[in-house]
Amino acid sequence: METLLLDEAMCGRSDVALITLNRPNVLNAINNHLFTELVHTIEALDLNPNIKVIVVTGSKRAFAAGADIQALYESGVIDQYLDQRAKLWKRLNLISKPIIAAVDGFCLGGGHELAMSCDLIIASHEAKFGQPEIKIGTIPGAGGTQRLTRTIGKSKAMLMALTGEMISAKEAYDWGLVAKLTNSHTLLQETFQIASKIADLSPIAVRLAKESIKKSYETTLSEGLDFERRHFYMTFASHDQKEGMAAFLEKRKPNYLGK
Repeated sequence: METLLLDEAMCGRSDVALITLNRPNVLNAINNHLFTELVHTIEALDLNPNIKVIVVTGSKRAFAAGADIQALYESGVIDQYLDQRAKLWKRLNLISKPIIAAVDGFCLGGGHELAMSCDLIIASHEAKFGQPEIKIGTIPGAGGTQRLTRTIGKSKAMLMALTGEMISAKEAYDWGLVAKLTNSHTLLQETFQIASKIADLSPIAVRLAKESIKKSYETTLSEGLDFERRHFYMTFASHDQKEGMAAFLEKRKPNYLGK
């Protein structure tokens, strides 16, 4: 791969994969090549039965500092319409395994939209978040007005999208955008600890929980509760539900098989 680094055994653990965005000269700006490689890699890991959690990170300077502005400047309406990135964003949304964004440095524009497309964000205190598209005469185009509003609310999303100003990691955490803050030098270590906790659990239950939470963004409360209840019922057809409850009653560690 030209724009990514892949470690399928993060910290020596074979069920947690680490993807590192690797365009350091442009602060990991997301162009078509990088995004295509990223989605294809995540899809392959999603199909790998040995992988249970996927972590995506960048560098200390930047998780990803937006899109490739030169390429956008040279494109027109039809170029944008025919571009395949919209389909790639939809494919990313179909990944069944948990994806954690480990964010350090700048997380802006398309990079911010990528982080929000992950299931949770762990950030260093030095991270900066923003949707600066308004400053170059356009608006977010990959979820920066939609996912952001659903996450932090209308007023704060308006503040970010209409001013283009960055917010600190502390603000992102206080607003509910970030799940946990860490020091920069322990970011991957603490992300790995969270990934390991998830990987130790039933893959079936984790997948159903992820689907249920994502559904809450797309439906009414009543429909969401029905969706959740059906998924709850579904766990009772799994080996892992029987094993998990038996292990609890027998005061031992469960042996989840993912089925």
